[in-house]
Amino acid sequence: MAGTQPGLVVAGFGRHVLVETPSGQRLICHPRGKKSQVVVGDQIQWLPSQDEGTIEKIEPRNNLFYRQDEMRTKSFAANLDQVLILMAAEPEFSESQLTRALIAAEAEHIKPIIALNKRDLVEPFGRAWARLAPYRAMGYQMLALAIKPKEATQATTLAEDAQTTELMTLLRGKKTLVLGPSGAGKSSLTNLLVPQAKVLTAEISQALNSGKHTTTSTTLYWVDEARTTALIDSPGFQEFGLHHIEPMQLANYMPDFKAHAQDCKFYNCTHLHEPGCGVISEVKSASGASSISSNRYRLYSELFEELSQTRY
Repeated sequence: MAGTQPGLVVAGFGRHVLVETPSGQRLICHPRGKKSQVVVGDQIQWLPSQDEGTIEKIEPRNNLFYRQDEMRTKSFAANLDQVLILMAAEPEFSESQLTRALIAAEAEHIKPIIALNKRDLVEPFGRAWARLAPYRAMGYQMLALAIKPKEATQATTLAEDAQTTELMTLLRGKKTLVLGPSGAGKSSLTNLLVPQAKVLTAEISQALNSGKHTTTSTTLYWVDEARTTALIDSPGFQEFGLHHIEPMQLANYMPDFKAHAQDCKFYNCTHLHEPGCGVISEVKSASGASSISSNRYRLYSELFEELSQTRY
């Protein structure tokens, strides 16, 4: 459309979004129509209208990371390079939540990285790290972190420097969504890598809500001045619905299952009760060294049942 300009969606609340132009200018844009389909990370075309703008088009997405329960769909962000799933050694993380987030990432062909925070809590961390052994065996990239709130430490230790360097090596040149339950340390991670994050968040809240104090649902921060490395902060969640996933596709998104599903006698095997099932055979492996843990098999069975109930 004539007169439209390109932009990147960097924050959103309700029907308003904050759009960044190629020159770095930011302004509020509104979607046409009653329902907004725009999410953070979208590349859009917009038309100026006084001091704001109207979104005319959403460019085709490479991917869209979202969760879906029975009632609604919650989109996190689009056009991601990777998802950093951040959990803490204490309180104990939910393996069900981790599994669901990994499946959602696999379904959209987005690289997941699993990060476990609070490495300084030696015993809880040791237990939590051991629980993650099946995920290391599957080849997922793992990070051990000890992220301190900025106020808690004035001096930066060599260990913290090394941690920041390791994180930056992973993040550089990419758009990374930071995902995880409340209390895992997402805010501390954002503040570590984007020191001005709190100021930016306050500015965004003010711009989008006329000064009302509120948290935007998802926010993109540039880590570097060149705007090549982006950290996308998302709100914490307690549930992670996967109702957009077909139950028969589940095994394809779980690497430990996928490796043995090809050995099944039947092409439409559910891996729950069929004879000649490669997955069941592996779980019951006489050697006792199955690559599919009993806990992972239980999670798969529960998920399959949950997703089957939502189909008609």
